[in-house]
Amino acid sequence: MSSIAARLPLYASLTRFDKPIGTLLLLWPTLTALWIAADGVPVAVLLGVFAAGTFLMRSAGCAVNDAADARYDAHVERTADRVVARGLVSRREALAVAIVLALGAALLLPLLNAAALKLAFVAVAIAATYPFAKRVVSVPQLYLAVAFSFGIPMAFAAVLGSVPTVGWLLFIANAFWVVAYDTEYAMVDRDDDLGLGIRSSAIFFGRFDVVAVMICYGAFLLLLLIIGSLINARGPFYAGCTSAAGLAVYHFFLIRGRSRDGCLKAFRHNNWIGLVVFAGTALDYAVR
Repeated sequence: MSSIAARLPLYASLTRFDKPIGTLLLLWPTLTALWIAADGVPVAVLLGVFAAGTFLMRSAGCAVNDAADARYDAHVERTADRVVARGLVSRREALAVAIVLALGAALLLPLLNAAALKLAFVAVAIAATYPFAKRVVSVPQLYLAVAFSFGIPMAFAAVLGSVPTVGWLLFIANAFWVVAYDTEYAMVDRDDDLGLGIRSSAIFFGRFDVVAVMICYGAFLLLLLIIGSLINARGPFYAGCTSAAGLAVYHFFLIRGRSRDGCLKAFRHNNWIGLVVFAGTALDYAVR
């Protein structure tokens, strides 16, 4: 036990415990889906299940990703200090940590209904194969977009027993958002990825990368407006959308020069886009 305790700081780094941005990018849209599905009154149990499940599965995903990418991460400036890339944690050990976290998430499954449970297994399969699929998919951000959006249909299914049209529209909207922010992320690593032969949306879009990011933001916001009309949203919801649009415009100025620092700042700043959309949704239902 003492040896495991001594390695906990390494495991915390492996699972990005000190970098919660990934968990938040998953959590905000899932919470938005829960609020819409439950007409603004989600039950505490489901809130706990989805919050804990998001944290555990994102952490497990980081461990699997680092085990799969170790030989690449060591040659990429942004990832060279990751514990697996540095040899401080072995690939086998990283996978063992991922399995423990996934088992922890599995303990939450009995709290879901049958419809959400079926989607959960699909979500796990997509998340587990992403680190390997990105080696063969030309635009791996599309695969990630599906993985990072699957909490939305799960939330609707957990509340309603099925996924209505508005749920799938939110799923598609979120997928556009994921492609936008993960392309910003990929722009940070583009030079390193080109040298290593790694595929990414930043490489795929080439000199149209900034345009592609802004188109994805635009599609995300347009679909949110359609969703607002379907749920009879009021001022707070649209205020959240307007705030998100303003933040997206700010991101244009961050990424247009394609500097590593600017693109990384834009990626991290997406936490605020997710937050304002969720806050607008929650407040909208609160004032009805």
